Amino acid sequence: MILCFLLVRIIRLKDVIGSTDIARSTIYKLIGEGRFPKPFPLIGRSVGWVESEIHEWIRGRIA
Repeated sequence: MILCFLLVRIIRLKDVIGSTDIARSTIYKLIGEGRFPKPFPLIGRSVGWVESEIHEWIRGRIA
């Protein structure tokens, strides 16, 4: 049996802001418009983003 493990790094809002240099309100506006990766629930009211999805979004903005 072959096992394949994917390394997925979860980042919080402060890291998303740091990576994109976009304000919190703008990030949530873009999410609402379907133009930014959606966060997913972690525990309680905490949410996180998949780091690779944020990097992919940034690369799409550059191209």
